[in-house]
Amino acid sequence: MKVKIHAIHFDADQSLVDFIQRKLNKLDTFYDRIINGEVFLKLEGETSAKVHTKLIEIKIHVPNGELFVSEKGKSFEEATDIALESLKIQLKKFKDKKNNISHEKANATEIEEFEEIEAD
Repeated sequence: MKVKIHAIHFDADQSLVDFIQRKLNKLDTFYDRIINGEVFLKLEGETSAKVHTKLIEIKIHVPNGELFVSEKGKSFEEATDIALESLKIQLKKFKDKKNNISHEKANATEIEEFEEIEAD
């Protein structure tokens, strides 16, 4: 999956970028039709404070939809892990919902065909 990572008001090191990319690639096991993703990394807190809360926002583009999650943590790695758990749940729900809709359409078509056969 193609992922675009944006670090807001700081420079993210390559190891963090690789970590996030590696984790997001695992989402393909839950739903293989993911188009791409965007990640926004932000530091929350006062500019004078040395300790910042890390905020990660992940937007995943799928056919006919978009999934979004925003999580905070003490480190970007922790926030990424929390966000990915939320995205896994969202992807499973999205996939189930899409499958249920297509099954309902297929069942409706079968019922219509059966009714036409009975009418003859």
